[in-house]
Amino acid sequence: MVPGNASPEITPEELVQRVESGAPLRVLDVRAPNALAEGRIDIVPVDRFINIRGSEIMAMGEQIRSVIAPDGPVAVVCGRGNASKQVALILNEFGFQASSVRGGMAAWALAVVPRRLTPPPGFDLFLQFDRIAKGAVGYLLGSRGEAILIDPPRKAQPYLDAAREAGCRVVAVADTHIHADYLSGGPALSRSLQVPYHIHPDDAILPYDGSAAKIPFSPIEDGTVLKIGGAELRVAHTPGHTDGSVTYLVDGAALTGDFIFINSIGRPDLGGKSDEWTAKLWKSLERARGEWPADTKIYPAHYASDGEREPDRSLGREFGKIRKSNEPLGIADEPAFTAWVKSKAGSSPDAYRKIKAVNLGLLEVWDMEAQELEGGRNECAVG
Repeated sequence: MVPGNASPEITPEELVQRVESGAPLRVLDVRAPNALAEGRIDIVPVDRFINIRGSEIMAMGEQIRSVIAPDGPVAVVCGRGNASKQVALILNEFGFQASSVRGGMAAWALAVVPRRLTPPPGFDLFLQFDRIAKGAVGYLLGSRGEAILIDPPRKAQPYLDAAREAGCRVVAVADTHIHADYLSGGPALSRSLQVPYHIHPDDAILPYDGSAAKIPFSPIEDGTVLKIGGAELRVAHTPGHTDGSVTYLVDGAALTGDFIFINSIGRPDLGGKSDEWTAKLWKSLERARGEWPADTKIYPAHYASDGEREPDRSLGREFGKIRKSNEPLGIADEPAFTAWVKSKAGSSPDAYRKIKAVNLGLLEVWDMEAQELEGGRNECAVG
């Protein structure tokens, strides 16, 4: 029951579930318009997203009914879920079906939605965790009561909850590379769970100045096999987005990190070594094209738009299909590829240097600063 002086609340995850189920939900963002540049809830159609300052709504009173029709559910969002409660309460007094988004945009930025995938042979659990606000994806693979977490975010409790509910003990965590767009939960999980944290040693260096990582890690290299329960993951070193970028391969699936996306590839210019890493990226793509079967499912760590999703909302597509629609994968020679990458070059987000340094244990940040650093969607794809 909701007390009479309180407004109903909806969690970010519940909001996603309702929208994806086809519910006619509208989102009312009551922050100042300039705050939208830092990120907004964009899972609803444009005509179902409304931005009006909370103070303006309060001043309008019942006249708000002439601006927003009270003919369906409304999710009200603010920065941290406080002002939205007051606005939702007022709207409900005027006949609306309004709920406040719990935790506001701060919670939205961290929310992940788990999606169950068909496990590869040898595994009995395969979960994809969709962090919609970032366009970032992480994974849990489980076999015979053991699990590995791959590319977990700094707030990884949903991953741990899922493992516990499935009766799995997390025996390892891993990153496909040292991320630049979000803070990894890998090192902290490794410490708290007392399990290995796997990265390639070529990524245990800050690329801008050569500073060595200060985080403990268990090194992996091309050909390393990680045993999880009764199954195995094989490491393929696929540099280009970073020096130590790897893909985790299982029978019929490739967890590619920021190497290959559904519609693009990972940027080689985020470490200040664009020419060197572009050449490495070309070689990694040539290797994938030569070795990976067409029916290998590609599971990336990022996406740019809903167009990359499958009908069940998951991210994952056969390599053969991706090669037909992914422009850089269709480029036939290295000079043309290099020219294409250069033609798509953009500026590196200011926060990315600092995020990499934090992920390597070279800097520490408070929670509020971490939220600011991670703000907005990822910019890790070429183009």
